[in-house]
This record gives sequence, structure tokens and C-alpha cells, in this order.
Amino acid sequence: MTPDAPESAPVDRPSMQNAGHDQGSGPPDPRSAAREARRAAGDLTRSLWSLIVAGGLGAAGAGRAAAARLRKLLERRKRTGPEPVSRELIAAAPNTRAASPLAARLRRRPIVLAAGAAILLPAVALFLYLLAAFLTLPPLGGAVVESGQRAITVEADDGRVFATRGSFRGQKLTAADLPPHLAQAIIAIEDRRFYSHWGIDLRGLARAAYRNALGGGVREGGSTITQQYARLTSLNQEKSLWRKVQEAILALRVESTMSKDEILLGYLDTAYFGAGAYGADAAARRYFGKPAKALNLPESAMLAGLVRAPSQLAPTRNLGGAKERADVVLQAMVETGAITQAAADAARRQSVKLKTPPEAPPGTNYFLDMIAGDVKRLAGKDGDLTVRSTLNLDLQSLAEGVVARRLDKDGRRRKVGQAAMVVLSKEGAILAMVGGRDYEDSQFNRAVQAKRQPGSLFKLLVYLTAYEQGYTPDSVVVDRPVKIGDWEPENDDGRYRGSVPLRTAFALSINTVAAQLGQEVGIPAVIATARKLGIQSDLPNVPSLVLGSGAVSLLEMTRAYGSVLSGRTPLQAYGIQAIRGSAPQPLYVQTDPTPTSGLAQEPRTMMLDSLQAVVESGTGKAARVPGQIIGGKTGTSQDFRDAWFVGMTPDLVVGVWIGNDDDSPMNRMFGGEMPAGIFHDFVQRAAEKLAKGKLRPSAERAEPTRATPVPAAVPTPAATGEVRGVPDVIDTGTLSLRGRVVHLLGVEGERGHLARQLANYLRRREVVCSGLSDGASARCQIDGEDLAGLILAAGGARAAEDAPQDLLGAEEQARAERVGLWGR
Repeated sequence: MTPDAPESAPVDRPSMQNAGHDQGSGPPDPRSAAREARRAAGDLTRSLWSLIVAGGLGAAGAGRAAAARLRKLLERRKRTGPEPVSRELIAAAPNTRAASPLAARLRRRPIVLAAGAAILLPAVALFLYLLAAFLTLPPLGGAVVESGQRAITVEADDGRVFATRGSFRGQKLTAADLPPHLAQAIIAIEDRRFYSHWGIDLRGLARAAYRNALGGGVREGGSTITQQYARLTSLNQEKSLWRKVQEAILALRVESTMSKDEILLGYLDTAYFGAGAYGADAAARRYFGKPAKALNLPESAMLAGLVRAPSQLAPTRNLGGAKERADVVLQAMVETGAITQAAADAARRQSVKLKTPPEAPPGTNYFLDMIAGDVKRLAGKDGDLTVRSTLNLDLQSLAEGVVARRLDKDGRRRKVGQAAMVVLSKEGAILAMVGGRDYEDSQFNRAVQAKRQPGSLFKLLVYLTAYEQGYTPDSVVVDRPVKIGDWEPENDDGRYRGSVPLRTAFALSINTVAAQLGQEVGIPAVIATARKLGIQSDLPNVPSLVLGSGAVSLLEMTRAYGSVLSGRTPLQAYGIQAIRGSAPQPLYVQTDPTPTSGLAQEPRTMMLDSLQAVVESGTGKAARVPGQIIGGKTGTSQDFRDAWFVGMTPDLVVGVWIGNDDDSPMNRMFGGEMPAGIFHDFVQRAAEKLAKGKLRPSAERAEPTRATPVPAAVPTPAATGEVRGVPDVIDTGTLSLRGRVVHLLGVEGERGHLARQLANYLRRREVVCSGLSDGASARCQIDGEDLAGLILAAGGARAAEDAPQDLLGAEEQARAERVGLWGR
């Protein structure tokens, strides 16, 4: 405030300063000059900030103008000293707070910047992502295709193919080898615009995305044949965006370096068609037994339909699904103009016959696992092979069935969780093998890999050693309390019988007699006999060895008993008869082993006599089969942890073990009970199967889920006791026919979905039931086939305990093939 101003009046400093300056009165105010300089610097800072953020020319100009004004002001201050700043200069400064067009533009610029950044940054990121994918591309065709195991086709003892393992690699296709129908089918179902797009089909991608959105999941893929070929030959099978981007880039490269026909042939040579077949030619040979160039239209359609889901639709596993997919392919070919509707209809009516049977029944995998190492050892490492095995499919199916039936009946009550079984011929060929209750649950082979205590089964070696040292079955030994060091063996029943001949002691499995014999002949001599008969497991040199305290496998013990039957020491158990490769000459042929001294005839005869006594009058009575000569021995380990029976006929040796994987005790299970019963059930019907030599139906069937008619053992319907009509289904073993309830003979019915399936099958079809009487079961026929047999073979019911043999065989067939209620 100046001295001339009244004290009470307000002061307008800028106006007074300007007036003083204009009039030339008074010195300039230093504080006003400082404020003016701060304002100019602030204006310059705001302008520079606008320039940095916006990068606009207008802001740059405003900044330069403000800087120029500031320089002029500072120069004037140097010449004249501080002076008031005019209102015009203040108004001209680019103040962002002023309501000017420039300020408005600057206020709007952050919004524009944000929008630009939202667009620019993702674009830059996408560019960098694509650049990285491009720079890290693998070489075209550089992927190493996993060859896996070489292809092995396994035949049964009679030449029927029942299993394949490994990866099949057929011949590379040429344009001359490619059937037109196969090329048309692949293009119709996989990539209809194959010949018009340039590796990536944007229209196909959009269509797949739309259909997947409507379907609520991934129902259709958008990859072209070119993209699939690029993935198969250059990339891994990882499902990721990175792999898809590289796949698309490689597809463009493929299209620029290869013709369409070359791409198609390459794709058909590398695609996977299921069942271990890589490439169309391998698939044609695998499924149909012919090269790709010999495929007809329905076969081509079936192969083309497999590439989308090869493992799920492989005809060996799911012939019904493969046929349904082939129908879809045929319709796609009609839509693309490749074939006419009439040609598609004719192809649907044409039957497709597989060369190979359905996938091997799961139970045979124990045997296949066992011979895999022998195949590698006997035939080297390279080339596809055909192995003629020793497995008898009829006996294998029978073995699996009898074991499963006994476990289902008594396993839970007697606390038995597992079982194993080995069937050897007199020459040592492995005819059947059950390694456990369910291969899909556990691949551990209890017939070969498990080492368990054999109990009294080991007494064979003790008595044979004694017979070789001069004892006979009539030699008398006293059954009495025995103490050998700290060991005091006891008999299972707690009784002592006094003087008994060795034949009786062996038949009744008297422990004290075996202990005395062991001391007489010496434990080392018993171990030597075990080695001579083929037992290779570690055996402790202790007195309790005579009662089976050493751990052995079922196959070892069965071989030892087989040595006694055959007289060969040791009997060589084998599962391979011959191995063939691509050359005419076989790579391996099983020959008879070099003759050895074998067992002396007299001790062997005495041992066979003692084995027969076990079945005739001893602990193995449950194994007796009327009309057959049977010998064998029971075995039960301590605390009922293992129960064994190994028996023999003049032609077979059968070993059976039951127990639990965790070594827990069973419910007082002796070897003379369930194990001997399993032996009985098997041997009773094995002779019939071997004599007839009939083919197992499953080996000739194309479709595993459809029951093969079982030969009917139905008497010709008599005029009386016969009822005809369309039945209602109560359960799969019980029908309502013309007001009468008919129970099917030998069938324990099931309700639920199995009963509904049977009702659909019988709808509007006449059934003829004969032999009806009050309270009795009947045999019924449909279209000349035994209805009970059809139901059991399809897995629609269980066979009753008293079922006739043909019905038990039908159930075994269903069990082996895991159909119906036996499926998983």
C-alpha cells in the first residue's frame, strides 16, 4: 500500500503498480517481479508437461512462446530492473487453467491418450508374441515321432490272433497307392475346403467356434489338414495357445513348400488311427489285413472316421462306434459331392470284416506281460514280429471263469482277495495263466512275481528226496511230538497217529513225519532236489523248510510238480512256440531241451502214487473228478495267509494259489478247500474242451458287445409243456409268458438296465419255452437259439451253481470279454 492511499480503502496492487509505472513515479516493487517470474516459470512447466504427455504441436508452440516471453522479461530486468508485468502479458501466457481453446484441448488429451494406449499396447504385445513364436519355430518335419514298442502280433497255440502290442508302421503311400475314396473321405470329414484355403481356413475356424458356442463345449475343431500335418511332423501334442500359433505359422510354410497332394499323402502317412497303427497303410493292414490301396468305400469311410478319436473308436475296441462314425463320414461325402446317396446307402449295407478279433481279454495280459521279455531276448530289437504263443484260448477263458466264480461266491465270506492259476502241459507249455482277480485293477502277476510261503506243498520235495534215498510209500514212520532245536512242529488237527506209512502221512499232510524225514535226509539234500526240479528262489537251510517256510512263486512250484509228472528235471516252462519276422525263415522256434538224466523211474513212480493218495483219501478230496486220474498236494501257510493246491492229470499240471496282497490272514482257508475246488472245476471241463478242440466264439466275432449264439442243448419242444408267445421281462432270468412265470434254467436274473435291455431285445419277438412244470426251470428258445445261453454270453446275468456246462461256458465267455455286468 502507498502512503497516499486511505487506510480504510482496499488496495488493488496490480492496478496501482501499472499506474505508477505509466506515470514513472516510484521504484519497481521487487516482490511483484518475483511473483511475475514464478508465474512465467509455472506456465513454462505446464507447457512442457503438456508437450511430454501429449506430444502435440500446439503444446510445443505454447511452451516455446512462454519460454520466449520469460527470456524477454529477464533481459528487460537486466537492463531496467524489476518492473510490473502488464495484464496483457499475464493474459497472453498459456495458462491451462484459463478458459481458452488450447486449455480445452489439453484437458481432453489424457482421454485420447488412454484410448490410444488401450489400442496400441495390446497390438504391440500381440506383435511381440507372434514374433517370438516365429523366431522359435522348430524346423519343418523336425519332430521325432515316438515309435514306442515295435508291433507284436500274438497268436494262440492254434494260430488264432488274440492280441497285438506296440506301434504298427505301414508302407509310405504314393499317389498311385492312394484309394480315391480314402482321400475323399478324409477331406469330407476333416477339411472340406482343403484345396481352396492357404493352410488356415478362417471360415472353418468361425464355423467351429460358432458350433462349439452353441454346443457348450468343444465339439468341432478348426484345424485344417495342413495344420494337423504340421503339428504331427514338427510340434508336440501340447494343447496350448503357443502351440496353436506355431501350428498356424508352420501351416503357411507347408503350403508354400509342398503341393496339396503331397500334404495329403504326408498327413495320411503320419496320422494315428488307433490300436497302435500309425499311417493309413498300417491301419488298413491292422484292421482289415490288406494294404491301403485295396480298401473299399466302407473301409475307407471307417478309417477316415477314426482320426478324430482313434483310441475311443478303434474297431477292435468299439466296432459299433466305428460303424456309426463311418456313417457320418459317408454322409459328409454325399454333402461334398464325392459320392451319391445311393453309393452311401450301398456302403452302409456292406459288412466290414475285421481281420483281427476285438482287443485281447484283459486276463490274457498277465501272460502277454510275462512273454514280452522273452520276445525281446529271443528276437532282438528291430522289426515287427508275429509270435506263436502256447496259450490255449479255451483253457484261458475257462481258467478265468472258474477263478472268478469261486471268488465271487466265497471270497468275501472267507476273506480272500486274490487268486492266481497256472496251467502247464506235460511238456511245459503254459496253456493258461491267471495272474490276479482283475488286470485293470492291478497288473502285478501273482502267478510269476509273487513269492509266498507254500506250506505243506513243499513236502513233495522232502518225500521225493526220501524216496531217492531208499524210503518207499510203505515205509513206516511214527507220528509223535518232535523237537528239533527250538522248533516244535505240530499237526494241524493236534493229533498224533502213531506208526503210519509214508503214503498215508503224505496224504494226510502230517507235519511231524515230514520234519523227521527232513532230519533224516538232510535239509541240504532237500534244497538240492528243489534246485533240480527248477525252484530258483532263495531257500533257508533251516529245519522248518520242510513245512514251506521259504518263499516261492506259483510258477516255480507248478514246474516242480510238472517235473515229477514228465520225469524231466527241470521241466522248462515256456510261453512261446515260434517268432516270425518279415523274412520267410522264423527267428526262433521252440525245441525240446537237451535230454538230461531226469528223475529215476522208481522214486518218480512212488511219488506219483503218493500224490494220487492225497486226492483219493487225503486232504485233496475236493479235487477229485469222476472218471479221471488225479494227483496233487495241498498247502496252507502259517495263520492261513496262503492256501495252495497243485494237481495233475496225465496231460496237465495245474497250480492254484489264493490269499491277500497285504498278507493278511484268511478266514481259516485250507488248501484243500477253495484251491482244490478251483482245480476241480477247471479239470472237470478242460478235458472236454481239449477233446473237442472247438473254437472260442470270441476269436471269430467282429463285435465284442454282441453275444454269439451258444450252441443250444435244448430238447426238441414236445407237444405238451410248451408255451409260445411274446414275453414280459421280470428280470433277466425270469419271464412272464401267457400268464405263467417262467424261470430260465441255470440263470440268476438281474434287474435294472440289464432287464430293460433284454426287454428291448425281446420286444415283439416270439419265445418258445418247453419242459414247463410247477416249480421247475425251463429252457427257452428264440429264433432257434437258446435264450439262456444268449443272455449269459452277453453278460446279462450270472450262471447258477447247477447250470449246465454249456451255460457255464457262456458265462466264462462274457467274463473274459468284460461285457454286460462283467464290464467296467
